Amino acid sequence: MNSIAPLSETDISGIDWEDAFANAAHIPGGEGYPDHWQAAASAFRSTAKGQTDIVYGEAPRARLDLFLPDGPARGLAVFIHGGFWLAFDKSFWSHLAAGPLARGWAVALPSYTLAPETRIGQITKQIGQAVSHAAGLVDGPILLSGHSAGGHLATRMVCDDSPLSVGVADRIARVVSISGLHDLRPLQLHSMNAKLGLDPTEAAAESPALHRPRSGAAATAWVGAAERPEFLRQSALIAEAWDIPLVSDAGCHHFDVIDGLFNPDHPLTRCVTESL
Repeated sequence: MNSIAPLSETDISGIDWEDAFANAAHIPGGEGYPDHWQAAASAFRSTAKGQTDIVYGEAPRARLDLFLPDGPARGLAVFIHGGFWLAFDKSFWSHLAAGPLARGWAVALPSYTLAPETRIGQITKQIGQAVSHAAGLVDGPILLSGHSAGGHLATRMVCDDSPLSVGVADRIARVVSISGLHDLRPLQLHSMNAKLGLDPTEAAAESPALHRPRSGAAATAWVGAAERPEFLRQSALIAEAWDIPLVSDAGCHHFDVIDGLFNPDHPLTRCVTESL
């Protein structure tokens, strides 16, 4: 499927790609969300049971946090953070473990090396290391979810060229991409590509929508109904390409669409942790 031609200037004339991927500018109080996330995550960690900064690889940021439920874990849920592969780390998102944790799942949240220190293809491999390491710490099925760039990385784990071993990949029961990026080709025409360094070959190879999914894992594309048109397109694209459910979360934008993971009874948490 990677034979699909890369986007060119003539393919996308008239589209402002700088604005297409801008979220904070179109969300009231958007610039304040990172401080809110960090405070909520810190408060959660102060009472949660588990271990932080578990080493899963050689890179300085190859660390993950693992939170444990009361009683035996039903399995492992992994949440992969976003930030266009350029920003944030696991410490901003700890509170999003609360919903799956309350439903009996151990929850791992990995950090990863950011661009421009590394390329997106290498980040994919690093997340493969993180998932594999966490899988060795918790028995049972594996649930993957991720937000934005994290949605990209979650879906990459179940592509036909997944970096995971067959044994780990076969344990993946569900993948939920939350407002994920599944077609990376337009990012070549955004100013952030000065740091991402995407070329046509890598942009296509790292686009989950241009791959076939592995069989066996149920997948869902989840997106806020009030998101930017490009993020709506990205979710609709993977839903069509992989023939999977598309959920449009009414009233939610790119920054609050993940909030449901804090609530064990929210439809998003139930989607991540329960069978279709």
